[in-house]
Amino acid sequence: MAGGADKLRLDKWLWQARFFKTRTLAARQVSGGHVRLNGTRVEKPAHAVTPGDVLTFTQARQVRVVRVLALGDRRGPAPEAQLLYEDLAPPEPTARGGGERPTKRDRRALDAIRRGTDPS
Repeated sequence: MAGGADKLRLDKWLWQARFFKTRTLAARQVSGGHVRLNGTRVEKPAHAVTPGDVLTFTQARQVRVVRVLALGDRRGPAPEAQLLYEDLAPPEPTARGGGERPTKRDRRALDAIRRGTDPS
């Protein structure tokens, strides 16, 4: 996994860990100031990352907090990429925000109320 070097470019690590589809997208996220390394905002994609560092960034409307466990040699398959980090973010709630879908009877009652007629 780790290839002799104890440091790796931040954008390259984010790409190898499969957080971003291309290295260019990873570099754009870093240079936009959207990545924090150990709590400090980083704006240079070439900033070095080492095992033990904690990264905080947004990905698809979700805040990701990960600890770097290893530096990769290549961008491998997803199971290999998941060995490079530990996810520290709390799990997302499983219930949807609106609750359950209304039943057919509930929808008819709502439609009747909207039309101004008696639902019964």
